[in-house]
Formats: sequence, structure tokens, C-alpha cells
Amino acid sequence: MRTPLVAGNWKMNGSRTMADTLMAGIAAGLTDRPNVDVVVCPPFVLVPQCREQANGTGISVGGQNLGSQESGAFTGEVAADMLLDFGCEYVIVGHSERRTLYGETDEVVAAKARVASEKGLVPIICIGETLEEREGGNTEVVVTRQLSAILEIAGTAIFPQALIAYEPVWAIGTGLTASDAQAQEVHALVREQLAAQDAQAALATRILYGGSVKPDNAAGLFAQADIDGGLIGGASLKAQDFLGIIGAARS
Repeated sequence: MRTPLVAGNWKMNGSRTMADTLMAGIAAGLTDRPNVDVVVCPPFVLVPQCREQANGTGISVGGQNLGSQESGAFTGEVAADMLLDFGCEYVIVGHSERRTLYGETDEVVAAKARVASEKGLVPIICIGETLEEREGGNTEVVVTRQLSAILEIAGTAIFPQALIAYEPVWAIGTGLTASDAQAQEVHALVREQLAAQDAQAALATRILYGGSVKPDNAAGLFAQADIDGGLIGGASLKAQDFLGIIGAARS
């Protein structure tokens, strides 16, 4: 049985005051300890504060990105050991914004996933197609290519600890979302691709959906056989919305 997981990606949003308020609001709604793993991924500068706020709440903290190097002259990068040192357990790898805005290739993403796993962080590895690729009928080609790079460079041994997050790029920040059936179709494809390498790992690996999940559409998405939770963007910045999505994952 795969335990659902809901992760909030705050992106480049937040302040010390906002983090205190949001973390307190989420924690207040988790008093019944639902059978859902809950993760928040704030900007790097807020990680220590959120980690302190998370103590005793059941909330885990993750980074939004990491460098593939151990240390050195890599200005602006953050190493896996640094995230671990501040209490991170998870890290988002290969978010579509990292791919499209900062030129991260499939190979770079795979290298980061490998390093995260080797260091003991749980990578949340993002894959997904653009609107042009979907309309061109290339969703399967794109998703298969992206996941193949992970399997070739990071290897199958990172699963089932590592998570996959399918995030259709066309549904991020647009208000659009894949239908329940569309999302399930891609999630099933991902699980089949993993199963071709390691059937047991595929059964145990959690695959999240990450395209404009909100409290009013989460239940339908999470009811699908191969959707094990969500990677949440905008809705994770409001405690009640985030808690509503967590509630949908629990039910």
C-alpha cells in the first residue's frame, strides 16, 4: 500500500512572517495525524525557519532544487549536504520551471536525482510535456524520454524511495488541469516504464500529479489507481487550500 504524499512547492514566494503564519496554519489542521505524508518546500532562505516550525507537527521540509556537485566554485548553487544539514528530507528535482527557464536538460536532472538519492534525500523528480508537445501527440514520447534519462543515469535502485511527479507544463499556473483520465493515463505509463525495469519497485513507487491541483479537483485526481498524491504550487500558499488537498488525499 503506497502512502499518499502531498508536497507544497512555495516557489519564489514567502517571507519570515508569511512562513510563520502558513506553517502554523498547516500544523493546526494536522492535529489528527492523517495517513498522508506532508512536505513543504520553501525557498532556501526559509528552510531553517520552516524546519524549526515543523518540529513535532509531522510536516517534513524539502528544498526546491540542488546542485549536482559536492561543493566548490558554483556560485548560487546549494549542495545536498547543505540541505541535509538544515533538516531537509526531500528535494524537488527537474521542475518544469528549472527545465524551461534555466535550461536544465534531462541529463542534468538525472544527475541531480542520483546525487540526491546517494546523499539520502528523497528526490521528487518532475517530468511532463508542454502544450505544444501534447497537442502534437507527443506526450508519451516526451515523458518516456525524460524518465529514460533518470533510469539510465540515476539507475533503478533509487526507486521506490524516489518519487516521480508528473506535471503537465501546460497546466501549471494556467488554471488548466488534466482531466482525471488524462492524468491517470500518464501515471500508468510511468508505472509501466518503471515496471519494465523493476516490477516490485514500480508497485511501491509513489507518483504524484502536479498540474494546478486545488481542493475542488483533488479528490477526483487522487482517486485514480496510479496517482499517489500531489506536488502543489499556488494552493500550497494558503493553509486552508493545502489542508483541503491533504484531506482529499486521505480520503
